[in-house]
Amino acid sequence: MTNTPEPLAHRNSHATLERLLDALIEHPERRVEIEREVESIFGEEKAILVLDMSGFSRTTQRLGITQFLLMIHQMRLIAQPCVTAHGGLVIKAEADNLFCLFDTVPDAVGAAQDITERLSAANLLLPEDKDLYVSIGIGYGHLLNIADQELYGNEVNLTSKLGEDVAARGQILLTAAAHAQLGDTTLPLREEWISISGLTLPYYSLAPAHD
Repeated sequence: MTNTPEPLAHRNSHATLERLLDALIEHPERRVEIEREVESIFGEEKAILVLDMSGFSRTTQRLGITQFLLMIHQMRLIAQPCVTAHGGLVIKAEADNLFCLFDTVPDAVGAAQDITERLSAANLLLPEDKDLYVSIGIGYGHLLNIADQELYGNEVNLTSKLGEDVAARGQILLTAAAHAQLGDTTLPLREEWISISGLTLPYYSLAPAHD
């Protein structure tokens, strides 16, 4: 009788993670072995893109929550096909955020540029008070991917910080690790610095195509 390998969709599920975490609690003496199993099942080296929609508070106060929900919907209709077209996967669409995975940083950067360009084109047809703007962070590194639904890791946290808190409207920011994966490039990148939890870290700002 041939043993059929367990499908990845079953292996990297939330249930599998909970089983392994329970085992860590019940068998602390097996910590190294269980952590190694967690890494083998959930660990990946990927590019991360975190998108945040700009102007939530202002737009909600001015137009109401329903109109902002409509704008989020419009943004997703434009952004998600761009992610797919560049080989990416939308892991999570949460409120006005998108969390996406790519095999390479150039793929993530291409998707980010495509998104901002298509949103700019859409804004030409929209009333000024309903323009769609986003800020984007891009990172690269080791992470844990739970069922293509949740991402965990230091680079995920840093990318989220850049996309949600640091990037201004229309900006694309790269972590140092993402920048290192670009190799030779003619992209107009500017090195900047951010202080997080007492650490001063570099990141890179990608100038818009029209600059």
